[in-house]
Amino acid sequence: MKVTFPHLGNTCFALKAIFDGLQIDYIIPPSSNRKALEIGSKYSPEEICLPFKIMLGNYIQGIENGADTILSVGSCGPCRFGEYSELQMNILKKLGYNLNFIVFDKPSSIGFMEFINRFNKISSQSSIKVKEKLNILYKAYKIINIIDVIESYCKLAAGYEVTKGIFKKILNQCKDEAFYCNTPDNMIKHFKRYKAIIEDIPLDKSKRPLKVAIIGEIYTIIEPFSNLYIEDKLMDYSVSSIRQLSPSWWIKNTILGIFKMNSLDIKKISKNYIPIPIGGYAKECIGEALLAEKNGCDGAIQIMPMGCMPEIVSKSILPNISKDKNFPIMTLVVDEMTGDAGYLTRVEAFLDLLERRQRNVLYGS
Repeated sequence: MKVTFPHLGNTCFALKAIFDGLQIDYIIPPSSNRKALEIGSKYSPEEICLPFKIMLGNYIQGIENGADTILSVGSCGPCRFGEYSELQMNILKKLGYNLNFIVFDKPSSIGFMEFINRFNKISSQSSIKVKEKLNILYKAYKIINIIDVIESYCKLAAGYEVTKGIFKKILNQCKDEAFYCNTPDNMIKHFKRYKAIIEDIPLDKSKRPLKVAIIGEIYTIIEPFSNLYIEDKLMDYSVSSIRQLSPSWWIKNTILGIFKMNSLDIKKISKNYIPIPIGGYAKECIGEALLAEKNGCDGAIQIMPMGCMPEIVSKSILPNISKDKNFPIMTLVVDEMTGDAGYLTRVEAFLDLLERRQRNVLYGS
């Protein structure tokens, strides 16, 4: 068995640690890029959304490097994501690939025993004892938490830099070097060392940087290639960005969802605008916009893939929030045809708007 998986932000580090610990062979596909998108777009239905196309490209690149098993997460609806795995399986089969496709749906949707059976398809390939397997999973959870903390800190602290560009440089260096860690323990030590490094970088607390919340569909805000690296661009502009949705958030939210205790703050604050979940992360998008305004952000940017049904609903609600709260919100729709120049122009114009508003508040001019 040689496992591959799609990229989704920092999840590759946790998955690498798991497979290193279990001593299972794996292939990490090249970081999502234009080539992966071209491959995915070539074989995908024309009107399917961007995440589907990039993921399919990841799979094919992993398969071409020797993978025979695909590991993915799923959903039993109502978002179209619930049908991704079935459609992708059919496409890959038609392309002549003979492989295993293991989908981790929510235990509440497929039953706890079926979830365990799917997990055993992977873990049974390892000779490690059960107790150590559980310990490896715990270490992977620690890894995804600490890298998400490092990333969120760097992107918030970018607005307070004394040395311009230092946090982006250190963050990229941290991630690049993590791929050389060959055990879960080494990766934990690596991230702890970088956490200490970034916390020692001096900040200019006298600055009043713009603070922008990144909200929207979970894949397109977590996987940087799909949003044209918007958070990196904001760091280049010395803008602090805040993003609540992350891989570690998703894990906690999924576990708490078993007990109906997930996203309580989002559910509470968003109930007047979207009282029931409609699939995808529409309710989270609305709740995050409201929380961003409440917590003093200057504005929010919604990122959504073309044709995403839940985010289309969110997009129709966000103007009401913007009007009611006097809070600027911009929507960016992405697909394989999105060009960097026009995209960047819209971001710059939005930041200019926020800067003018900030000056009016601070100086009354």
